[in-house]
Amino acid sequence: MARKRKGRAIDGILLLDKPLGLSSNDALQRVKRVFNAAKAGHTGALDPLATGMLPICLGEATKFSQFLLEADKTYSVTAKLGVRTTTSDADGEIVEQRPVESTPEQIEQVCLSFLGNSKQVPSMYSALKYQGKPLYSYARQGIEVPREARDITIFSLLIERIVGDEVDMQVHCSKGTYIRSLVDDIGQILGCGAYVSRLHRSRVTDYPVDRVISLETLFAMRKEIDDAQLDIMDDSSFTELDGLLLPMDSAVKTLPSVELEQVCAGYFYNGNPVQCSDALGLATNTQVRVYCGGRFMGVGFIDDDSRVAPKRTVVRSDKTAG
Repeated sequence: MARKRKGRAIDGILLLDKPLGLSSNDALQRVKRVFNAAKAGHTGALDPLATGMLPICLGEATKFSQFLLEADKTYSVTAKLGVRTTTSDADGEIVEQRPVESTPEQIEQVCLSFLGNSKQVPSMYSALKYQGKPLYSYARQGIEVPREARDITIFSLLIERIVGDEVDMQVHCSKGTYIRSLVDDIGQILGCGAYVSRLHRSRVTDYPVDRVISLETLFAMRKEIDDAQLDIMDDSSFTELDGLLLPMDSAVKTLPSVELEQVCAGYFYNGNPVQCSDALGLATNTQVRVYCGGRFMGVGFIDDDSRVAPKRTVVRSDKTAG
């Protein structure tokens, strides 16, 4: 007999303001407990030393977390010049110290040289996998493994402040960009070394920054529920908390959308490709958001016969955000 899953079948995406010193997984588990959610997942880890926007997917929204992993992101970062560390951030051991002899103009010129497309070698202290294990697990054992340079794009890089050996920047970048590696590369070109002393993720794709919420606020809202000492804690108890969630299709809003006729919806849910007039003209293998009667059904793709084939479908409940 299948084991009954504990927790609520609540679906949606919370924009958490991850605090300093907390791992992304710890933050995820705390959000999951606050919502009493049966299922949760985050959309790309932030280091304990990093703060800022961390989308948390609850319930069926976890099926679309990969799309947010691949989304572009914006960071506010402080680079400390003159010192290189093992991890390229303040947590690492100092491996090299050199004087900062570059002028502010030279520093800005080097930073801006990273604009556009380039290749980046991931840090050994990243969560990227090698033979099934994250790179940082090898690094902690003093083992260096080969890493392939990856294509990244820096869409914009704004120098906000250069004072002494500190450089404040705002970086809008593509998926797969490691800010620690970027800062380390800048330090190497300048000839003095550099590490990240502050990192804040200010945006993921174009999610609204005014919807970001702190753990303290979530805890306070949950305390109000607990203090009510209800004999039966049902979903109506969580109405205010659930109102913080964004709809799960917000994770895939960059995809073109198609609307199925009602007669096709059941076939689509059962794993069958279906005809759809909105799909005409879309290229084969194009991924699409699929709706029926304005209701989000999941993500599909255009097959060789110009039909909409299911890729990720959702099981809707009355507790689905949006």
